[in-house]
Amino acid sequence: MAPSIAEAPASQIIVPVKADPGSIQEKPRVRRIIDEEGGKTTASYPNYLPTWDYAEKYPPLELFNHVDHGKDADPSFKHLLPEGSKIQKLTPTIGSEVTGIQLSKLNPAGKDQLALLVAQRKVVAFRDQDFADLPIQEALDFGGYFGRHHIHPTSGSPEGYPEIHLVHRNNNAWEFDQYLAEKNSSVSWHSDVTYEKQPPGTTFLYLLDGPEVGGDTVFVDQVEAYNRLSPAIKERLHGLKAIHSGFEQAENSRNRDGVVRREPVQNEHPIVRTHPVTGEKALYVNAGFTRSIVGLKKEESDALLGFLLAHVGRGIDYQARIRWAPGTVVVWDNRVTAHSAIIDWTTGERRHLARITPQAEQPYETPYISEEALSQP
Repeated sequence: MAPSIAEAPASQIIVPVKADPGSIQEKPRVRRIIDEEGGKTTASYPNYLPTWDYAEKYPPLELFNHVDHGKDADPSFKHLLPEGSKIQKLTPTIGSEVTGIQLSKLNPAGKDQLALLVAQRKVVAFRDQDFADLPIQEALDFGGYFGRHHIHPTSGSPEGYPEIHLVHRNNNAWEFDQYLAEKNSSVSWHSDVTYEKQPPGTTFLYLLDGPEVGGDTVFVDQVEAYNRLSPAIKERLHGLKAIHSGFEQAENSRNRDGVVRREPVQNEHPIVRTHPVTGEKALYVNAGFTRSIVGLKKEESDALLGFLLAHVGRGIDYQARIRWAPGTVVVWDNRVTAHSAIIDWTTGERRHLARITPQAEQPYETPYISEEALSQP
């Protein structure tokens, strides 16, 4: 929560300055975590500490033509997983862990194969990576291969690099108690910024600081969640759309004296989304941003959406839990997964991660095909 004006450091207070006789102009504020830590910090990567520039404003996003490089990738993965590397599945349907490669050294063919692997396995953890030690622009250049960078409307970013979304928490014991004062659990399933007309696809998150134990991230396979439904429910869901809204996120930021860099939007997306590379169908609803189902009465919408969200959340047999470690980069496909951070450590360590969020195509669905039709020769 942003401090009040009375508690704010000098760099954050609104200061009237005289622009010309008879007029008063407000000096834009910049909130910096390093200022709030007294000008020095225990963060391993101070250049990644969050800042919020209250004068930073962006126009509405415009549509762009997204090219998914996974479509042309060599399925042998020879440029991504050379001899000596190791890949291990975490669960049968979702999650893999890779060692023995360096993402930042991949050539274009290797990057294409990365997009394909992540589309297939949904989330992949790469260990012993150098992402955090690269110049920030180099990390952004790598991520930009996979789509246009999304600039988050409310989150903190490294100063001068608004394309980086930061996850930052100094988890003192009292903060943990306060967080759970009105909750039984920290689980909060979401897929990133699905309110955008072109939500993210291949997404990168890398660790800067984290607790020795705790602070994991859990991912759920929305393809398998769709596959587990009965044929009658699958058929009914096809053709339905849901409203995804960013208004609540923006209002929450304003209520905490936070920033809103771009005015909020809402968009309609199909409830069943088709992946452009694998052709798999996935449930495309999440508790973070999906508000209602178009064309249904409120009671009907609440009941059906409630069932789908509960179905996703309780699917422990199609979820994967990623444990963070120094040098870890996690790459996942936001089109076919949802995820939740786990806030469970009370030992006071900083949890600090950076996300690169390339946008993808507009969500679309392909026609429903019955299991009988699929089984026909």
